[in-house]
Amino acid sequence: MLSKVRGPVRLADRVAAMLSEEIDSGQLAEGDRLPTEVELVKQLGVSRTVVREAVSRLRNAGLVEPRQGLGVFVTSRRTRPLDLAAEAADTKSKVLQIVEVRRALEAEAAGLAATRVTPDTVARIRQALDAIDAAVRAGGDGVDEDLAFHRTIAESTGNSVMASTVRYLGDLMHGGIRVTRANEARRADFIAAVRQEHHAILAAIEAGDTGAARAAARRHMKHAAARLQDADDRFWTETDELEVDLDTAP
Repeated sequence: MLSKVRGPVRLADRVAAMLSEEIDSGQLAEGDRLPTEVELVKQLGVSRTVVREAVSRLRNAGLVEPRQGLGVFVTSRRTRPLDLAAEAADTKSKVLQIVEVRRALEAEAAGLAATRVTPDTVARIRQALDAIDAAVRAGGDGVDEDLAFHRTIAESTGNSVMASTVRYLGDLMHGGIRVTRANEARRADFIAAVRQEHHAILAAIEAGDTGAARAAARRHMKHAAARLQDADDRFWTETDELEVDLDTAP
């Protein structure tokens, strides 16, 4: 019997992560049929749409396969590609693990962007920073704009693999960033610190200083982890009402 799904991360991601954990732990073994859609809705306390999206994610990851008229079954482990999305960042510990990986990637991306800097890349990075400020002034949480800032730096490296990897890990972090930015919105010193860290990265890239750019990005991710640790635990455990509050947080 599965538990009801709660928390600030997208429900479909959490359901997919929960089912994936059941499969990886052997609770759902190869050849087992998943509970029916109706059963999952009842057990998890979510809508059919959420269940369908979660199962679709597992199917795309090669974890399960539908059989006409029979249901959805767990596949052989041999057919499964690597898919970190199956381990959605739905807890503080998972997000911190992703931050550790991002620290190395973001630092290298910033360094490469500085090495290959052009007036155009600087303009695009600056525009991404301005978008964060504009989103916050408009009452948004700035999450999408924050992620776009880091993607823009990765894209400025000219390395498509780097850009895709940073984008992928950033997408996994979406829920965690929402939590930290909601926490930061309640701390003026956090808001100022994040803004200063972002601008330090831009300044180093604009100056073409590879070492300084790497250091600034690494420092930013280190501080991001510290701010995650500082986030109120209720952000990770409250029900969906908190998700609405986060969406409208100043």
